[in-house]
Amino acid sequence: MSFKHPEPRASHHPARALTRAHMPTGFDISLADYTDGRTVRIPDDFGPAQKLEGFDPEYRNIVDYIVRITYKIWETDKAGVEYILDCYAPDSLVFDDYGLQRGNERIVGDTHHTTGAFEDIILDAEEVIWAGDDTVGFHTSHRTRILGTNTGDSRYGPATGAKVDVLVIANCVALGNDIFLEHVLYNTSAMLMQLGLDPWAEAERLAADPQSGWPRTAEVWDALREGARPAKPLSEAEPVNGFDPDSFARAVHDDIWNGDGARIDTDYAEDLPFEGTSTRAFTGRDAYRAYVAELRAAFPDLALQVDEVYWMGNETDGYLVSTRWSAEATHSGGTLYREPTGAHCQIWGITQWEVRDGRVMREWQLFNEFDLMMQIAKARHDAN
Repeated sequence: MSFKHPEPRASHHPARALTRAHMPTGFDISLADYTDGRTVRIPDDFGPAQKLEGFDPEYRNIVDYIVRITYKIWETDKAGVEYILDCYAPDSLVFDDYGLQRGNERIVGDTHHTTGAFEDIILDAEEVIWAGDDTVGFHTSHRTRILGTNTGDSRYGPATGAKVDVLVIANCVALGNDIFLEHVLYNTSAMLMQLGLDPWAEAERLAADPQSGWPRTAEVWDALREGARPAKPLSEAEPVNGFDPDSFARAVHDDIWNGDGARIDTDYAEDLPFEGTSTRAFTGRDAYRAYVAELRAAFPDLALQVDEVYWMGNETDGYLVSTRWSAEATHSGGTLYREPTGAHCQIWGITQWEVRDGRVMREWQLFNEFDLMMQIAKARHDAN
């Protein structure tokens, strides 16, 4: 199973930003094609060949790489976790709810912890939006679902026997068989509720524990936001005529979260299905507008920026778009996160869209809600 890198392994940092030429203009290499419309998880035919210099030669293309390394690591057997040492760089950086995890050894330990807690774990791939190549790096936005039964103890306590169904979006950058940069969001608040636990109680416990690896520092927050962010948005550096996914994603996010939200009516399908953090799942513009209003009421001064956009597709067939974003805000209003604390909060998220005819037809969005609850819990703890 193990693929041994030539030694020594060079550092790939910092991640290089993508250009417009790195965006696939079709879906020849796509998860839908790879899994035959999700009728098979790991196919016998791994799809079209793609240049993957430095990658394990068994992989046919970047979708095959992402899906099969995930399967090998999480589902084959406990020894499969060690494959992380071959497909994550020794100096890899992983940003998650708990700040920044450095190095592939740390990822091995965290993964053993999870597979020990959920021995029947399955990571079922739902989408892989990708861009880039084996020179600049492959950027992948992997939406998957963790399914499993809590049969072992975890950082959240003894086994409960509960089944979980947890949405995950992991945005990775890979070169030479190495993932070296990852922004990953688990729907942790939903998982805790599925385990029968109170997310607020867990947030308060972990926020008061200096060994939890949290909170993140200002330097880590800046590094999280920067990632592979281009020096200038592609819509400014490489303007095009016609529909531009970069310009569209930036304008819609800015209007909804910093502006008056008028683009919900113009740029979203009327019957838009949405799945998001915690238990948020709804249909339609009115429900989406209410969701935005509730968050903005809790954080009246919220200031969001788009950090990275990449996509695949074309105007005829539509687009799959991944947008990574971040925001700073003061917890000064509303009741969504209990009584306002005045805490200065860091919020970040990943949004995936299906776009057709210049409209968002479907949206998946995760943000660091459990981390946000810890930030608020810590502010309350420090005030007492």
